[in-house]
Amino acid sequence: MVDPTIVKTTASEVKLTARALLDTLAPLMQDLSHDLPDTERYRRLLQSLRALFPGDAAALLRLDGDTLVPLAIDGLSSDTLGRRFRVSDHPRFAQLLSSDEPTRFAADSDLPDPYDGLVQGIAGKLEVHDCLGCPLFIGGRPWGLLTLDALDPAQFDALDMPALQAFMSLAAATVSVVERIETLERTGEEERSRAEEAFRQASGQHRRDFIGSSDAYKRLLEEIEIVAASDLTVLVTGETGVGKELVANSIHALSARAGKPLISLNCAALPDTLVESELFGHVRGAYSGASSDRRGKFELAHGGTIFLDEVGELSLTVQAKLLRVMQNGQLQRLGSDSEHKVDVRVIAATNRDLAEEVRAGRFRADFYHRLSVYPLRVPPLRERGRDILLLAGFFLEENRSRLGLLSVRLSADAQAALLRYSWPGNVRELEHLIGRSALKALAAQRERPRILTLTAADLALSDTPDASGKPPLADEPEAVEKDFRTSVADFERKTVLAALVRHKQNWAATARELGLDPANLNRLAKRLGLK
Repeated sequence: MVDPTIVKTTASEVKLTARALLDTLAPLMQDLSHDLPDTERYRRLLQSLRALFPGDAAALLRLDGDTLVPLAIDGLSSDTLGRRFRVSDHPRFAQLLSSDEPTRFAADSDLPDPYDGLVQGIAGKLEVHDCLGCPLFIGGRPWGLLTLDALDPAQFDALDMPALQAFMSLAAATVSVVERIETLERTGEEERSRAEEAFRQASGQHRRDFIGSSDAYKRLLEEIEIVAASDLTVLVTGETGVGKELVANSIHALSARAGKPLISLNCAALPDTLVESELFGHVRGAYSGASSDRRGKFELAHGGTIFLDEVGELSLTVQAKLLRVMQNGQLQRLGSDSEHKVDVRVIAATNRDLAEEVRAGRFRADFYHRLSVYPLRVPPLRERGRDILLLAGFFLEENRSRLGLLSVRLSADAQAALLRYSWPGNVRELEHLIGRSALKALAAQRERPRILTLTAADLALSDTPDASGKPPLADEPEAVEKDFRTSVADFERKTVLAALVRHKQNWAATARELGLDPANLNRLAKRLGLK
């Protein structure tokens, strides 16, 4: 029995002229042979779709497991790119993916539309009334969807079905080109192609903190790829809530140790009396309550990675013992004279300025230098520009599902408020803000709304500048807090590492690229702690 909420278009409707169709499709066909960024290919694809079939919004979504991920949008709010649509939560998407041809939904369909409230620039009109979706197949498998939406219920009455089918074939070819390019890049640069997937795996969710397109986000991604290919100790720094643990998880997931354990320890969560036991283990009778032998985190992480979060909280005594383990791979369980050999990569994280802690005598200089072989700074949210809106979109969709609403959206003044704010708590603060604001705004409604709009008043954010006294999101270079020698050493280390990755750890080829004598490169590598 045919679902009465779905209307199939037919070839008997008004046709586009062959000239108009050719004029629109020809540039896209030429693009197939040009070297273009993926985002630009997709942008041109959606622009052409709306030129041929005028509507209020279009989107290209890739199927990632059980979730549709927007890759490009045209006419939808910016935060849509950050949303992750679980297919089981959206019956229209499920219906589109189950078909092998374009499907148009009737204006009075009772299936909720995922884009209600997200169409840009339409004052007072929030719900989509004409919706068309087309599945895309690559190699006979469902790859994703192209969607076209309009607020006018009769917008697609005169749709030219043969023209749409021709466009869909070209859209599939465009997507296929991108997939083939990525396959070729994987052949030559395996680490780069694995980075985004590692981020998803590391976060345990759908790209949570690792949603973005800003330059700061891309630089972080590149650095993670570089250091993951080595076995160096990494010191991840950044403000509270930026996602330092997810960065550590990503480094492990991309490394040669990915199949081995990743053991985490929050150094601030344990009293000094228990830190040694947690790190190195203990033997029976080592202290009151030690009723049996117990392996510590380092032994559990043998062959893999240990992540020391809030490493700045460790006492000087524990720092000295950790330094010994990191230098020679040997440890003693608490209360034992026997030594155990371990092979563990260390990734540490802190929101403190450890260089300042060293100067103040609260942190060992030798331990600090051992930890910061490769320092990696995670940028604060205020430096990530419009990534804020993408992340907000992710959290809005999470709360829409949690609250059982058709849509949760941001008003224009709410978006502006998010971009103005300095975000001292970073991504974690944004997540809590969206959840709290949605719940309070819903509670304030007399009747349960189909579409909940969050305004700047609902967010209740201060417009004050950040702690530096400068407006948030200022486009300025990162402040340099290191001395000159340290900055030069960091630059040399990263340059050598990047070349090593390109040449698959071949030191001779690296020396040739850098224009160095192999013996000089060997001495430099030892000075930088790379050998």
